Amino acid sequence: MGWAARTGITAAIAAFGAVAAQDARAANGAYAVDAADISEVGSCKVESWLSTASNTDFSAVANPSCVVDPFRPIELSLQTIRARSDGDWSTTIAPKAKTNFVPTGIGRWGLSAYGGGSFDAATGEALSAFAVIPATFRLSDTMRINVNGGWLWDRTVDRHYLTYGIGFDWKFTDTLQWTIEAYGQAGASEIASAVQPRFQTGVRYRPNEIFSVDVIYGRNITGENANWITIGTTVRFPVEGSEPEHRRTGHL
Repeated sequence: MGWAARTGITAAIAAFGAVAAQDARAANGAYAVDAADISEVGSCKVESWLSTASNTDFSAVANPSCVVDPFRPIELSLQTIRARSDGDWSTTIAPKAKTNFVPTGIGRWGLSAYGGGSFDAATGEALSAFAVIPATFRLSDTMRINVNGGWLWDRTVDRHYLTYGIGFDWKFTDTLQWTIEAYGQAGASEIASAVQPRFQTGVRYRPNEIFSVDVIYGRNITGENANWITIGTTVRFPVEGSEPEHRRTGHL
């Protein structure tokens, strides 16, 4: 499948499923703590998820992405976010670019970086900008630790935050992976829960090379002090004839 066809398929699926969450997430689907790996050049995927909270907040997300190589491999994504918070609806667009500097490997750290921003889809107003350094230490073929550190500018209140995250992935069967993570932002805020730690844990089921589904429980995931349940899916479009992604990285 050529690049144009691959991009067209991604755009079509994104348009069909374009719904979205309160704040722009990292890669790795609905999980917030990112790994240092990126996909193979020429591959694409569409991540989407629905989240509902105990305080009636709701979010739905579609995040198509492709890896290109203009001067080095870069993963480009365009997250579409539709959310309800305190009864008010919003639609946000969040573009992001990510590149890897040090490949991951067993017994050593891998390093990458990504940056982007978010915009109000109705008004075009810039809402935020962010930059993050994800680092990954692979303990084995089936276990890894992800550590994130970064910066966030919330333009709506003109405040800057230090962002952080740590996560653990364990692929405990050929088709199942467990993830647990804590993350958040540090800085000044009138809302205490906005700068309190956030937590998620869930299981990913990947029966084949193309499709996977996540079931996740979260706490305070958008800084609102509520419990969340998230159902997410990923549809992948790998490079024809390439080695499966989970065999290259060891994870689903």
